[in-house]
Amino acid sequence: METKKEIKILFWIAVIFGLAFFLPIESTRFNTAIAATLDLVKWYAREHVVLCLLPAFFIAGVISIFVSQGSVLKYFGANAKKWLAYTVAAVSGTILAVCSCTILPLFSSIHKRGAGIGPAIAFLYSGPAINILAIILTARILGFEMGVARTIGAVLFSVVIGITMSLIYRKEEKVKKEQQMNIVNPPEKRPMWQTSFHFFTLVLILVFANWGAPSSDDTSSTWFLIWSYKWYITGFFGLFLAYSLIFILKIKWQWVMGAILATGVSALLSTAFIENQKLSPLVPMIVGIASLSIITLFDKKDEDNKEWTLSTWGFAKQILPLLAVGVVTAGFLLGSTHDGQTVAGVIPNEWISALVGGNSIFSNLFASVVGAFMYFATLTEVPILQGLIASGMGKGPALALLLAGPSLSLPNMLVIRGVMGNQKTIIYVALVVVMATISGLLYGYLF
Repeated sequence: METKKEIKILFWIAVIFGLAFFLPIESTRFNTAIAATLDLVKWYAREHVVLCLLPAFFIAGVISIFVSQGSVLKYFGANAKKWLAYTVAAVSGTILAVCSCTILPLFSSIHKRGAGIGPAIAFLYSGPAINILAIILTARILGFEMGVARTIGAVLFSVVIGITMSLIYRKEEKVKKEQQMNIVNPPEKRPMWQTSFHFFTLVLILVFANWGAPSSDDTSSTWFLIWSYKWYITGFFGLFLAYSLIFILKIKWQWVMGAILATGVSALLSTAFIENQKLSPLVPMIVGIASLSIITLFDKKDEDNKEWTLSTWGFAKQILPLLAVGVVTAGFLLGSTHDGQTVAGVIPNEWISALVGGNSIFSNLFASVVGAFMYFATLTEVPILQGLIASGMGKGPALALLLAGPSLSLPNMLVIRGVMGNQKTIIYVALVVVMATISGLLYGYLF
């Protein structure tokens, strides 16, 4: 055993040495790819981490801590109203910042606690397929029509796939419904309207903080008007958050007022001393997030407040490293494309064009299958597709990958198999791949 361990160490030393020895630093393409990687990393760090990711982690934490499992059974159980169950399941992805593996514990929990196979599958697909953050990033980076197509496609997919699975296994569903007739859900810790108010306040802060500049110079449009005043609107909803912290989460009002003061002062200082208008809002956002973390972590009245921030930190630890790997990989392999500039990656454009260029059945099916088996951390599909499209990928295959990739991966399939069995897993994966291929073909034909 000791010998095998030493051989393994020697092997990896040899591999790393070989990579260093043959490092193609004299290659123009290699050096350009390195430059593209650094460019994309810098852009993502400035444009998306603070304003998009950090608020999204807190929203995910709300779902984990403040939404009771009783509510899950109420909306997903076999005895729940079908229209309500599928509606909640289909739109749940808009509020969850999770990847194809992070959704699995939530799916397993609601499945084992008696959720119907249809709503559970709809939730399983919708969770990682589409969330508020993904909508914003997809629309801003890949185009408005792609963002809309992804949103509509993900919602429809979740419902159609869920209903199809429910029909296929209708006998099992009938038995489950009979078993749940006498189950009584535990009471909520606080009224649902309070949890909803707190949750949607955070969602609105996220939406308006990331409201992108209009694509045209039309200063009379509603989009431009909102963009011009987006930080005032964001601050307005920040006051709603303060109300929620004091009267719903019961945090000391002195602490909340101190957080508001620190955020306001940082906003004034950043406006006065930071000339770059894109960077100055990051300072009050960071201060606000830090203040929120501190006052919840040290709150002694309700343990859930502390658990909220700890859960948020858990999401950050899980997602940020994977996102970093995705951005670095995308930049090196596929290049960097943003703000009207393109820096080529190491993979030749003609390779990508040959496999996923155009709008053929093969290119859409190839994109769907590859996306289904690849692992995409939350949001990593956006920079990867950004590079692929710049390298010649067709719009149809791009949408097909968007609809199949984030919700499935090989690790995801293995876990689903352990929860549902081989047959249900195979049917679920096949439905996703087939529908993604068809959707890609239609989208490519229309656009």
